Amino acid sequence: MKKKILIADDHEVVRLGTEIWLNRNFKDYLIDFAINYDEVKEKLTKDQFDLLLLDIDMPGSIFRGMIRELKTIQEDLLIIIFSNYKEEVAMQYITEGADGFLNKLSEESTFVNAIKSVFENGYYYSQKIVKQMISDPFENDPRHLLSKREFEIFELLAKGNGNIEISNILNIEQATVGTYKRRIYEKLRIDNIIELSRMYNNLH
Repeated sequence: MKKKILIADDHEVVRLGTEIWLNRNFKDYLIDFAINYDEVKEKLTKDQFDLLLLDIDMPGSIFRGMIRELKTIQEDLLIIIFSNYKEEVAMQYITEGADGFLNKLSEESTFVNAIKSVFENGYYYSQKIVKQMISDPFENDPRHLLSKREFEIFELLAKGNGNIEISNILNIEQATVGTYKRRIYEKLRIDNIIELSRMYNNLH
């Protein structure tokens, strides 16, 4: 099945340039566009998308609040913030549930790697963002590093629930649980459930 990508940006040159890069480097992707936040919500309500490239300065933007709102419309949606802002603001959006952050001035090769990474791993973090995570004063506190949904799954995993149980409890696909689990491990820089449980116990 072809993956569907929504490019949300109010600048035509960005929309067309992004489309050219996607078409040049990937096959079998269906691409659509939105030029303001209301149109993003409308498109997501009417159609199922795999990835949203989201400009945070478009008309109607509510900035960080967009991430949770859009994920209530399509919980499985992958969201990469595609912005002129520097990566210093990335953590604000990642903690809300964004799956990656990419500067519009990035090289084509970086753009391609980001798209590949988010589809293969469920997230894209540049080296700079990873360093920012490590140096964050709340680096050891999952309550600050994880989004609301990620923390919910973190707790369920720590309490001994497997992917099937979590899938049933939250009414989401097992594959989605797996994606969240990989993202949680990446953000917390852990490798197994024992480390996760130890981290959870330290909160109590």
